[in-house]
Amino acid sequence: MSSRAVVMLAICAALVACSKVSQENYAQLKTGMSKADVETLLGKPAECDSAMGVSSCRWGDAQRSISVQYARDIVLTYSGKGLQ
Repeated sequence: MSSRAVVMLAICAALVACSKVSQENYAQLKTGMSKADVETLLGKPAECDSAMGVSSCRWGDAQRSISVQYARDIVLTYSGKGLQ
């Protein structure tokens, strides 16, 4: 195997391993966590929407994602899709 192929494989493996949208990180979410703690765990969300004091943020993409709903920056509920 060429050194270029080895480097490409290492980069691909690192990108997969670095994904914060994972079952392991999802399992660490808890109702009552602060928004800051969630962002420490998952990083900045891909998108957030808010209405009437409640916000909803999503990490990931259409196939694999974590969604968290907050009230006053405290986790109310959360859900995951395609994490396994």
